Amino acid sequence: MHAPLTTTTRLPIGSDADLAWVRQQVRQAAADLGFGLVQQTKFVTAASELARNTLVHGGGGHLEMTPLTEGGQRGLRLSFVDEGPGIRDVEQAMTDGYTTGGGLGMGLSGAKRLVQEFTLDSRPGQGTTVTVTDWVTGVPSPRTGAP
Repeated sequence: MHAPLTTTTRLPIGSDADLAWVRQQVRQAAADLGFGLVQQTKFVTAASELARNTLVHGGGGHLEMTPLTEGGQRGLRLSFVDEGPGIRDVEQAMTDGYTTGGGLGMGLSGAKRLVQEFTLDSRPGQGTTVTVTDWVTGVPSPRTGAP
């Protein structure tokens, strides 16, 4: 049995085994919050791509996973943080079809399409933080008004 996620949880991303653990923890947290199976699958797929990017391109880092409650709506925020080389050309990295290989082949733009909220902060030589948020569907997002 596991305790429900109630505060920010920090998970290391430093190996392939960590990638599997991140996927499992994200799926469990999403299920605990009431995400449907399709939404869980999309969110876990995006998390898997972003965790792999953190490992492969950022040299490792960590995930900060935070459950959210806003206006009676439940959500989950994931921040993938590394102190790697950063992304030189964020616009190019966000282009559909752009890949440097080794991941799921969906890239950052694919991960962005799978979630409701997406932010990317990268500074060359200082690292990258990608934050994604999803809200339990069926009720409009408190931020965007979209279901």
